[in-house]
Amino acid sequence: MSQIATPGRLTDPPTALSTAPAIAIRGLTLRFGGETLFENLDLDLEAGRFTVLLGASGVGKTTLLRIVAGLETPDGPGGSVRADDGRPLAGRIAWMAQQDLLCPWLDAAANVALGDRLRGRRPDRDRVAGMLASVGLDGRGGVMPAALSGGMRQRVALARTLYENRKVVLMDEPFSALDSPTRLRIQDLAADRLAGRTVLLITHDALEACRLADRLVVLAGRPARLIEHPVPPGPVPRRSDDAEVLAAQGALLERLAAGIG
Repeated sequence: MSQIATPGRLTDPPTALSTAPAIAIRGLTLRFGGETLFENLDLDLEAGRFTVLLGASGVGKTTLLRIVAGLETPDGPGGSVRADDGRPLAGRIAWMAQQDLLCPWLDAAANVALGDRLRGRRPDRDRVAGMLASVGLDGRGGVMPAALSGGMRQRVALARTLYENRKVVLMDEPFSALDSPTRLRIQDLAADRLAGRTVLLITHDALEACRLADRLVVLAGRPARLIEHPVPPGPVPRRSDDAEVLAAQGALLERLAAGIG
């Protein structure tokens, strides 16, 4: 099995590592099937920081992420998603969905460089290979998605997200298909590779949230509201065996189990 590369092994162009925008989400309202998912929802994504979002299934986390990505439109005229530099977010966002969304007719390398192909650019083969190696898939660039496990497919999707080199990164349960040891290593890699970018990450994993969050918020209720939850001290990624991380994980699990209140 290929080893996941040590964070810092691979270097991206520096352009995405500076001046990542803060994002102001204001007055979002969404109704579905006659029910209000959320109403007048506000959230600030701090520039260059990891914001981690948790909540029960069906509460509206993915929908919120899709609205930020511009893939879905909120109801009503008041909702807005704006960068603090006044520039459009279109073209500055990398999106990683719950499903890997790999094209089955393309091999792993071509899937990583899919954005280049869609834009009519020649893929950087060395960089593609480096991205695959960084997620533990060295030498697997020519393998078709059907021959990969679910966890491998998810790592290809992560490599594709990193390859895009965007200043804003939206991730919907990006490590859910990985076994526990691989998940920890990939979390470390993602924290390193996405440092300095504005990240909104959805997870159901309390430990993952406590390891990676600069800011942690829980979406709960109907209509849903956002509730701040404290994060452990120290820079991300925090150690999984750190006493304060484990205590924070326990407190978060207790709060989630209690339905927030």
